[in-house]
Amino acid sequence: MVNLEWYRTFKSVYKNGNFSLAAKELFISQPAVSQQIVMLEAHVGYKLFNRKSKGVEPTEYAKLLNNLIIDALDRLENVENGFRAKAFNANRLLSVGISRHLMSSIGSALLAKFDFIDFTFHNNDALFDLVNSKKLDFAIVTKKFDTFDTIQKKVGEIKQVIVGSTNIDLSVIKAKIKSKDNVAIENWLNEQKWYSHDAGIPHIKLFWLHVFAKKRPSMIANYIIPSEYEMLEILSKNTGVAVTWNINAKNLIQEKKLQLIWSSKEMPSTDVFLLSGKNDNLSTIFQDIMVELKGVL
Repeated sequence: MVNLEWYRTFKSVYKNGNFSLAAKELFISQPAVSQQIVMLEAHVGYKLFNRKSKGVEPTEYAKLLNNLIIDALDRLENVENGFRAKAFNANRLLSVGISRHLMSSIGSALLAKFDFIDFTFHNNDALFDLVNSKKLDFAIVTKKFDTFDTIQKKVGEIKQVIVGSTNIDLSVIKAKIKSKDNVAIENWLNEQKWYSHDAGIPHIKLFWLHVFAKKRPSMIANYIIPSEYEMLEILSKNTGVAVTWNINAKNLIQEKKLQLIWSSKEMPSTDVFLLSGKNDNLSTIFQDIMVELKGVL
């Protein structure tokens, strides 16, 4: 019985002239490629490839077979891809990568649109590698990558702000901010209890650099809670301040669980991007996700 996978493998080996490259293209192992070629040779009754120092060379029988099957195989693959594209919808399990710090505010926006999502938490570089290697369908990142093999579109922007618990009197700091007294502002901030999602306080250092032109803030973080949204939830029930992305604090401020202490043009912002591998079957879903994320951002 004819096995179409043998012919797919034959086509890839013929095109690439190499079993290893064919294996990568087909996402199977090199031994599997070799086995399928052996089985096809047994089926057609002729040797199809001669091994060389670097790769393989098609025999005259392989050239004849390629001429006979290539058009029919291409048509069959086009029909198959078209069918998959039509069948691809929101009921498919999507794999989406995102930072754990943006999950509650951004990632959760996708839940109302799609029925099945498998989320993965990683940093920007790791998420890019997973999408680039086709181990993830999509990733939401805050870094732009130079790549030809991955689709990357900006979906919005997030910005740093300073927030505090509702039991803090902000009259003094608001007056200092209005008068642009940076020395007094910094002194007030240094006296507060600080919350951070990272012991390296990256948000706070970035804020201090942009606003006070200092690489090392004088304050120390009192509490380290390794999820920014959880950190804000805990802050809202206690006393202290934090530097956070505005998207994470938005709802808590609207619900009067946190106070916005300071938001200015000097505070750093970053773009948010949606990543996906180049795959026609993902293009419709990519657009749908973009719409949802832009609605949040």
